[in-house]
Amino acid sequence: MNNQNRKSAQWQRMSSVRRVVIKVGTSVVTGGRSEFCLAQMESLVSSVARLKKEGRQLVLVSSGAVGLGAGRLGLDRARLRGIAMRQACAAIGQNLLMHAYEQLFSAHDVKIAQVLLTEDDFTDWQRYLNVQRTMEKLLKLGVLPIVNENDTVSTAELDYINLDSSERVFSDNDRLAALVMSKLEAQGLIILTNVDGLMKESPEDSRRHAAGSRDVEILPLVTEITAELKQLASGHSTSGRGGMSTKLEAAEIAMRTGGRAVIANGLMPGVLDRIFADEEVGTLFVPSGRLGGKRRWIVYAAGVRGRLVVNAGARDAIIERKASLLASGVVRVENSFESLDVVSIIDQEGREFARGMANCASHEAQALVGSRVTAGQKARAQVLVTRNNIVLLNR
Repeated sequence: MNNQNRKSAQWQRMSSVRRVVIKVGTSVVTGGRSEFCLAQMESLVSSVARLKKEGRQLVLVSSGAVGLGAGRLGLDRARLRGIAMRQACAAIGQNLLMHAYEQLFSAHDVKIAQVLLTEDDFTDWQRYLNVQRTMEKLLKLGVLPIVNENDTVSTAELDYINLDSSERVFSDNDRLAALVMSKLEAQGLIILTNVDGLMKESPEDSRRHAAGSRDVEILPLVTEITAELKQLASGHSTSGRGGMSTKLEAAEIAMRTGGRAVIANGLMPGVLDRIFADEEVGTLFVPSGRLGGKRRWIVYAAGVRGRLVVNAGARDAIIERKASLLASGVVRVENSFESLDVVSIIDQEGREFARGMANCASHEAQALVGSRVTAGQKARAQVLVTRNNIVLLNR
């Protein structure tokens, strides 16, 4: 099979996807303005309704609340630097957003439900399962869940000025959409934005060619997320949170959890219909593995509470032999954590290569590190992280 035929075969499989998470960016919801773009969203809502009538289970992750709230208050972007102001705008805008969706979807006899999530709904294993059960029930009832972060009480997404993404479970709706997809074991993730897909050149090069000297090419198919692709995606969005880099990260989560992802232009007429008709629209990302439920949670959804720095022998045992992490292989314990919290497993050069659920609290782990186990202690007390609860990272 030649390259072109292989690409077409990959796209043809999109029509078979039955459970899909669709993320709509702020630029699509507002049309680049400060109010709900009715003409644009009417078309998308009609497509979503048709897809549901075909028997697909859909979840809509929608941005736009802060922008709509700011528009209602007559605020420009410069006035949105304070978290409290953005939370106030979110409180106003979320109501406007859901009211608009209710009007549009009711015209197609589609029932909707608002689902507002915070980081704690992901980082706490029991809450993670509770949200999953609720979402599953909504889908079985034929209801369309419309998901957003609960910006009124959570600052994870809103604190994009001082954001350290390595310490956040989600810092934007792109990653939130990917986590929802993973949680529900959906087969597809579609991210609709204001660009045609992942470009073959950096944002800086794209801006240099914006005068029309030549068209920018889009990568039609991605089978692996490389350092070069991450460099191409660097840069920020003018209306959203993180630009293409966060969308690429979301696509990577989809790929590692066994799903397919598409980044496409939500302003394109009939974009959803074209994607599910197997047209080559935007950039398609194909699966590269399939992490199980708890393993997905450990890598992507759980908040990392502490760090275990290990020696070379322990690192090799974990990577090469899929071994458990013993206290004898730990050089030091960093930060405070409790039993069953997720911790980073790091080599002595500071490189995180795995994550896992701790068998004991940090003070217990510290007591075991460097000490001899007495005859009266059970052998399992030396195991700080059991191998079944360790997930290697692709870094």
